[in-house]
Formats: sequence, structure tokens, C-alpha cells
Amino acid sequence: MGLFRRKPKLPPADRPPLAADERVLAWAAAGNGEGDGVVVASNQGLWLPGRAHRLGWHDVLKAVWSGRQLTVTPAERLAEHDGYLVVADCPAESHLLLDPGELPHQVRQRVTRSVAYTRHHPVPGGAARVAARRVPGVDGLTWTVRLDPGTPTDAPEVLAELDRLVADARAATAPADV
Repeated sequence: MGLFRRKPKLPPADRPPLAADERVLAWAAAGNGEGDGVVVASNQGLWLPGRAHRLGWHDVLKAVWSGRQLTVTPAERLAEHDGYLVVADCPAESHLLLDPGELPHQVRQRVTRSVAYTRHHPVPGGAARVAARRVPGVDGLTWTVRLDPGTPTDAPEVLAELDRLVADARAATAPADV
């Protein structure tokens, strides 16, 4: 009978303020010392304890599952340029999940599925990752550039190279005329 055992429903008190078209895919109680809170994966993003707002799948730069602990690195928006955002790593958030169920699988699947294009490039004074992500409810791709730590964020030669790299990536991923 264990084969058909279902995880209990998310208690109403732990349910985040979901959007009208948002649904819970998986959840797990978090116990990282403070004890309280749940991690909830929805079709639109990830709800983490201590956050009032959902973290969209496209805003998760990295998610690592250790077998007991889920560590999520969100994106911090540094600047908006013509057609793309420049982002950096926010501090990673770790949550101990003693009964994770399907949550790690859903997080991995959703973050991976949001990535349509990714490539790492050298830029003056450092390096950057150009990425195109799918955003739930938004047509087309959202372009971001994640600068490696130590890379200058406002040097004119870096910005010119980022503009060129994003333009090249857009051209390479544009659908061919039929």
C-alpha cells in the first residue's frame, strides 16, 4: 500500500498567496533551526520561508539539492539595458527538508525548463553568462546577463561587449523565416 501513499495536502495556514492561475506542484516543511515554514513549488515559481513574494523560476540562478538541504541562489537585478537585465547572485538560501517528497525534482525540472539558452563569455575585466529564460505568462524569452564576481558592472567597454553578446545570442536563437 505504500506505493500509493500520497503526501498530505498543504495546510491552509501554510498556503502562500497564490495568483488566480497558480497551482501548488509540491511542498515540504522546512526545518533549519528556526523550525517554521514551508517551501512550496508552484507552476509559476518557488515560495521560500521568510519571503512575502514568489521567486519566479526565471529568477533562480542556481538550485542545489544535497539529499537533505535545498539551497537556492536567487538573482539580484543590477541594471536594465536595451532588451536585457544585468543580474548578480543574491546570497544563497538553504532550507533543511526532512520529508522533501517531490519538491527537489519539481525545482530542478522547473528551473531547467526555464532556461532556453545559456553561454559563458569572457568580457573585459572578467566574464559573464548570457541567458534566455522562459517566464510563465510572458511570450518570448527574457534575456539576462549574470556577471561573474569581480567583473566591472559599469565600465563602458564591458557594457558595449554585453550589448554585442546579447545581440549575437538573440540572432543565433531567432526562428528562421519560413
